[in-house]
Amino acid sequence: MITHYFRTIKDAELKVIPAIRSGVWIHAESPTEAELGQLIEQLSLDSDLMEDAQDFFEVPRLERESGITYFFTRYPYNEQKEDTDTAPLLIVIGESFVLTVAQRPVPQFETFLNGKTVIYTTKKTKLFIEIMQVITRSFERQLIGLRRAVQRDRVKIRKIGNQEIVRFVNYEHKLNDMVTAVLPTNTALQYVLSGTYMQVFDDDKDLVEDLRIDNMQVVDSARTLLKTIQNVRNATEAILTNTLNSRIETLTVLTILLTIPTIVSSMFGMNVPVPMGSAKYGFLVVFAIILLAVSLVAWYFKRNDWF
Repeated sequence: MITHYFRTIKDAELKVIPAIRSGVWIHAESPTEAELGQLIEQLSLDSDLMEDAQDFFEVPRLERESGITYFFTRYPYNEQKEDTDTAPLLIVIGESFVLTVAQRPVPQFETFLNGKTVIYTTKKTKLFIEIMQVITRSFERQLIGLRRAVQRDRVKIRKIGNQEIVRFVNYEHKLNDMVTAVLPTNTALQYVLSGTYMQVFDDDKDLVEDLRIDNMQVVDSARTLLKTIQNVRNATEAILTNTLNSRIETLTVLTILLTIPTIVSSMFGMNVPVPMGSAKYGFLVVFAIILLAVSLVAWYFKRNDWF
């Protein structure tokens, strides 16, 4: 689906217009091949780069062909079909238009459409910066949620089970996807600052630099949280291993203690003449021998901290 948005400084709100005009923002969501072909023809776009936008695992990068800038990035998305937590977004900046191409809905754009964030489609560079800012803020919100979730599970470290371990693996997956998306995007933003890929004014450079700083903070925080998760997993593994060893030691001691009366009773239960076989108090004597032997062995194990 292709939607055309337009707003100038004089307009009170963002409008949907029926066709392409100078200063338009074109958003293509899950476009068909026919719609992509139409855009390529109308806007004189590079067909190979537009084909790359259809790759769901396309990595962030920056390209420029025939005076048109192609900025590939990724944004947080709860993907159900693919094994990733981000979705690709292509931002194309031409002489008189801005085009965004996405294979999935972009929830971050709702702030533009409902008027909470004011944008002017005729200011191409500022529109690009606004798009990147809402994506960065969505990564920051996701990071805050992950940090809280990790802390909740971290305080229950001695009670962590299979469900918590699976959650930690999912946390790591989300954080790795975040770093994979934000880090190359930040590299591309560095090239934007040079001004060779698009026109960047002095005040825009400050905004782009602030955006790069925010992205680096996201990357650093994500890596720190990854180390925290790794430490928790290592601690959990150590606790589980220690608990398993303790249980094995306990079972081993119990096996040995139970083996002693089994051996003694087996010897006195043979169908051959045995000492005290006809004695009046033979059973009590044998029981006392068993109790003494078990007590001595238990004392020895306790003395050596075996249980």
